[in-house]
Amino acid sequence: MLELRNISKRFNDFCLKDISLSVGQGDYFVLLGESGAGKSMILETIAGLVAPDSGTIHLNGKDITSEKIQHRKVGLVFQDHAIFPHLTVEENIAYSLHGEEMTRQEKKAKVRSIAQELGIGELLKRNPETLSGGELQRVALGRTLIQQPVVLLLDEPLSSLDTRLKNELRRLLRTIHRKGQTILHVTHDYEEALSLATRIAVINQGMIIQSGSPSEVFHHPKSEFIAHFIGVKNFIAARLVTENESRFACASENFRVRIVTELPDQEGFILIRGEDILLSPTSVITSATNNFTGTVIEIVPNSGGAEVTIDAGMELHAIITWESIKNLRIEIGTSCWVHFKATAVRFIPK
Repeated sequence: MLELRNISKRFNDFCLKDISLSVGQGDYFVLLGESGAGKSMILETIAGLVAPDSGTIHLNGKDITSEKIQHRKVGLVFQDHAIFPHLTVEENIAYSLHGEEMTRQEKKAKVRSIAQELGIGELLKRNPETLSGGELQRVALGRTLIQQPVVLLLDEPLSSLDTRLKNELRRLLRTIHRKGQTILHVTHDYEEALSLATRIAVINQGMIIQSGSPSEVFHHPKSEFIAHFIGVKNFIAARLVTENESRFACASENFRVRIVTELPDQEGFILIRGEDILLSPTSVITSATNNFTGTVIEIVPNSGGAEVTIDAGMELHAIITWESIKNLRIEIGTSCWVHFKATAVRFIPK
């Protein structure tokens, strides 16, 4: 479908380094990375706005590296919408049809059709300055989708929207994708990636450092950078060891955890989801084989309730509800027990 082969590009002090990725037909491919990682430059290279120093771009088997922008059959929606302020919504969407061999009525019908699909059919006569951020984003999508691109390129499309509008646009993007549109979407928001992607690649400092399904990337990050970037706090350097046929991951002399794995003894990292950690004010009978005492050093609200940080020889981060915090009488400075199963610990080789 869309394939980048060893794309490199230097711009001032920044460089894309041998970017290779493949977007299959019907994929919702999310390129995830921090600001300045090179995400937008990759989209601009695919769209033909930036010429690579080396490497090639292929679409459906055809090399389009040197193809003119208007012949590439890809459509780019910019982060800032790039809506023409002097044109109405209808004129903005129709702008992409300039040069097409269509009658005026055919163009109007096509614009109306795409506007209805995007939920902006009633806004066609409006001027851009009267629109909300979400409406402007839909106009930008309409202007690009009306070209019927083989691949839709989205540059941080939700970054400037509030939570309600983000949810609405995510729903719209999922609908567009379900209708068969192949999408390459760049973002710095891992929750956005998780809610939309069928495939994910993580980029850092101009290099792709991991790619795969959302489950592979989010449950098995290959580096400390990826783990922290996607919000995994319990990612700890450790050595896998075997003692009397039992397996342990040793992070320090005073902190080791039981683990279930068939990997050989080696250096690496342990990963424990905050949701898999249970807290109790006193020692309790539990099936968990990892049980530690510690001191609560921080409580931070999050979307799932609160993240409680416990110093148990290593800092561990548990995700629990506010109701549980109240019932367990958890406060900063109090002692508590930490419990998690051996099967909840994942080992990632270094």
